[in-house]
Amino acid sequence: MNTTILPVSLLKDSNTSIIINQSWFIPLDILLLLCLLLAILMSLLFFFIVLIDKTCHTVPIMLVTSSCFANFSLTIFLFWMTIITLQHDLRQIYYQDSLCIFRGYMTYVTFFWLFYSYFLQAIYSYITVIYPTRLFWQSRKFQFFLIILIWIFGFICATPGIATGEIKYLVDDQVCQMPFHFSIVTIYNIIYIYLIPVNGIIFIYFKLILYVREMNKRVTFGNTLLRAQRELKNGFSNSYTYINFINT
Repeated sequence: MNTTILPVSLLKDSNTSIIINQSWFIPLDILLLLCLLLAILMSLLFFFIVLIDKTCHTVPIMLVTSSCFANFSLTIFLFWMTIITLQHDLRQIYYQDSLCIFRGYMTYVTFFWLFYSYFLQAIYSYITVIYPTRLFWQSRKFQFFLIILIWIFGFICATPGIATGEIKYLVDDQVCQMPFHFSIVTIYNIIYIYLIPVNGIIFIYFKLILYVREMNKRVTFGNTLLRAQRELKNGFSNSYTYINFINT
């Protein structure tokens, strides 16, 4: 959001300034808070259903729950950021609070969790279709291990932003994040957050399309072909959701 900033020497905190906001910023902040709150409540409802319904205790649902948890975590931090932004808009001042850098760091962590959870769903679909006899790769323990691995790597891969000081307080947006400019860390973020999972998902489902077409040309068991088509259909649905999320 664009703002006009006037430094104020009378304030005790030299890092604090008056910020003149448009009058419609506050209603937008409130609307965003309501939308994020609705998303949080829907996620909690989903977690509750998965917890009490034993039919949901399957590997595919576990992977979907992982994506939902990543989205839930991201929404929590966005909700937190929006509350701070609303407070600044109401007081018409800006300043970097002590947890601003932490919120920016966790935003990149949760984005990593979300995108790679979709990537993990694509990998699972590929395994169940191409390697249906590799039961260990499809097992709950192995997939849960991969989920934990993604969470750990999320914390590790986001550390360069803090180590290099690239996560900064942006006055116009009133959030702490990396400014979009040409740097090694920016290129690094684009590669590990977006390019790797996006290209991985595209490659996997492209391979599944070729596999299904090859199966149609030869005699195969009906349940094998149906399973491949089902996974491919689910994959297209997940990919469509994933691409729309990136575009927004």
